Amino acid sequence: MSPAQPKRATSRAHPADPCTVVIFGAAGDLTSRLVVPALYNMRRTGLLSDNFSLIGFNHGKMTDNAWRNSLRTALERYVGNNGGRFDEDAWGWLSSQMTYHAGDFDDLSAFQSLAVKLRDAERRRGTKGNVLFYLATPERFFGDVIEKLRDADLVDDGGSEGRFWRRVIIEKPFGHDLASAHALNERILKVLREDQIFRIDHYLGKETVQNILVFRFGNGIFEPVWNRNFIDHVEITAAESIGIEGRGPFYETAGALRDVLQNHVMEVLSFVAMEPPDNFESAAVRIEKLKVWKAIEPIPVEDTARGQYAAGTVDGKHVIGYRQEDRVNPESSTETFAAMKLNIENWRWAGVPFYIRAGKRLAQRVTEVTVTFKQPPLHLFKSNASNAGVQPNVLKLRIQPDEGITLIFGAKVPGPTTNVKPVEMHFSYADAFGKSSANGYERLLLDAMLGDGTLFAEREGVEATWALMTPILEAWKANPPKDFPNYEAGTMGPKSADDLLAKDGRSWAKL
Repeated sequence: MSPAQPKRATSRAHPADPCTVVIFGAAGDLTSRLVVPALYNMRRTGLLSDNFSLIGFNHGKMTDNAWRNSLRTALERYVGNNGGRFDEDAWGWLSSQMTYHAGDFDDLSAFQSLAVKLRDAERRRGTKGNVLFYLATPERFFGDVIEKLRDADLVDDGGSEGRFWRRVIIEKPFGHDLASAHALNERILKVLREDQIFRIDHYLGKETVQNILVFRFGNGIFEPVWNRNFIDHVEITAAESIGIEGRGPFYETAGALRDVLQNHVMEVLSFVAMEPPDNFESAAVRIEKLKVWKAIEPIPVEDTARGQYAAGTVDGKHVIGYRQEDRVNPESSTETFAAMKLNIENWRWAGVPFYIRAGKRLAQRVTEVTVTFKQPPLHLFKSNASNAGVQPNVLKLRIQPDEGITLIFGAKVPGPTTNVKPVEMHFSYADAFGKSSANGYERLLLDAMLGDGTLFAEREGVEATWALMTPILEAWKANPPKDFPNYEAGTMGPKSADDLLAKDGRSWAKL
């Protein structure tokens, strides 16, 4: 008998299992802006089963048609903004599977009547009893909704021996510090098994984030130099030019560290820094990601920076400062920018600093990983611009927008002298594969319907990243900033973020 072969990433997408998707928070922005457009795209590309049903659960009375019409309006806007053509057939099919269910998240009777609708969907749509519950609600409702699902007998699927499955997608934020994340995990794990829980981070649905693994482990020329012997430092930037978009109450309790660094950026960092997994089973990938986070040394507060934007100019338009935003404390100390230096103490990365930053109202919208390589041990050539040494080689992995990969290296300038100038070799996703209207949720929804948790956070990982970030939050709270606002909208953040690299003799790469 030949030995079992390790699982490799599949090259062909499997259509989702028959199922019903129940969206809690069905009238919210997340549902109309991201989840339903993703389901629409899945229908267009043949990833949804023909045996499918969609139920929207929300407080407030609304007819099925009113809900469908509100979603169609949002979907047409989404398609138009992405330069696409509205597919009447795909929408017609999807909308015919949709029903609205009114009820409060703490009302058991609403969940019991939901059970009736699920049995009806199983009978009429052939969903086989499979249900994916999507919690697109504020965090404070997560525990209540899951417990009411249990009380209405909606989550018991009999485990691996069951004839159907029941799974729950939980949106971020998953806790606001280590204690709250641990408490939420304890609460929901009294109801659900870990394999039923899909803690979503939409960054992991982005093609360019997944491509980090392909880039590293699918190409023989990069992995041999992906270590401390050849890499000088790594930067991860998640910059946004927009402000808080009317979400004052949310952002006042979140801030840039909780909103972006603890989840999105740390997930990207794990893909950049992880060891090759034994296979691409969910457990193997998660183990390697967890090893990275646990190898990060405690972060000294002096290796962090925070900021808050003042009024300024973005894209040629004057914008107000954070403290003047709607429903924001005029003396707020909430950070809209956060940066820090991380050290991963393992054999691969010892001595290689990772600099991460995220912020609102910055000069441009860009999420990018920049890998700067060490210089050759002997400078034989000079730069064309000056007598200075040749610039280091740099690899840029652009996650959004204009997704792609750029390699910067030195080339000889034509002429009788040997001068070197940095040049760029660029790969563009749009040029190679065409522009896509996908928003990243398509892959994550499909994986959840197939029971693949590879691109979702698990308990230990969530708590590991919170364990790193919570001491920083506590230190910041104990020492309120005296200089807020400390950067002008339309710049790349406060001077303290530049100082993080300057004290190491480095500067942020040009984006």
